[in-house]
Amino acid sequence: MTAALPSTSLPAAGTRPRTVVQPVTFGRLVVAEWVKIRSLRSTWWALASTLALFVLLAAIRTADMVSIADHMPERFLVMPVYATSGVVIGQFVLCGLAVVVITGEYRSGQIRATLTAAPTRLPALWAKLAVVVGVVLVTGTVGTLLGWATSAVWFDEVGKSIDITDPEHARLLLGVPLYLAAMTALAFGIGAAIRSTAGGITAMFSLVFIIEPAFSYIPFKPLQELAMYLPTAAGSRLVTSDTVGSFISGSQSTTLGPWAGFGVLLAWVAVTLVVAAVLLRRRDA
Repeated sequence: MTAALPSTSLPAAGTRPRTVVQPVTFGRLVVAEWVKIRSLRSTWWALASTLALFVLLAAIRTADMVSIADHMPERFLVMPVYATSGVVIGQFVLCGLAVVVITGEYRSGQIRATLTAAPTRLPALWAKLAVVVGVVLVTGTVGTLLGWATSAVWFDEVGKSIDITDPEHARLLLGVPLYLAAMTALAFGIGAAIRSTAGGITAMFSLVFIIEPAFSYIPFKPLQELAMYLPTAAGSRLVTSDTVGSFISGSQSTTLGPWAGFGVLLAWVAVTLVVAAVLLRRRDA
């Protein structure tokens, strides 16, 4: 008894096999962007550096706080503030990564292939943004947990801890990945609009280090009032304890509530991304 062989469909002699072209969907664009970003060594260096900063700064600031705890009012002993100290510098590493993700394609010319695959252009932009924000959310969450675990070594010395059921503690911990994601989305939008790695990073750092502090510290009340509505000052309210103050922004105003301030930051992000999207549609690659 002989077994029947499975039938196969072979191309006729002299003809080339057909290549099945899958339609471009947003999901496939996201997968493609994830492959791109994870294939870059700079991505892993940036993420590893961010996590290391969370651990290092949590250890330094918590140990420093413990050394002077006997001379500090008890209201300043808000443990999540010290456990999440890495957010202060970590945001700049992640913002730099967000700028490079979009501007690097313009520098290498790969953006033309990307836009050829997605001729309407905007889905490719949103796919890049989705990948960057997703990576930063995960990194911010892991960094927060690592900072918590690191700072917990000193908690017993001051008789304090982190209570996740405390609304302020929960907000300070949850706020870190949300704040980092929003700031990197802002940096991504700036990079997409400027198209230059050096220009995008310079613009982002100038906004945070020069423009916002200038508005906060110039002794002119209208400027100081305006400063609280700038991106970093407003957004950092989410990761700021009113009793301890902000270690991120020069503005110490409490006019905006934490979530209202975060809403202002998201409005800045939305405006920046709209500008980037319009420029992407109108300019040549």
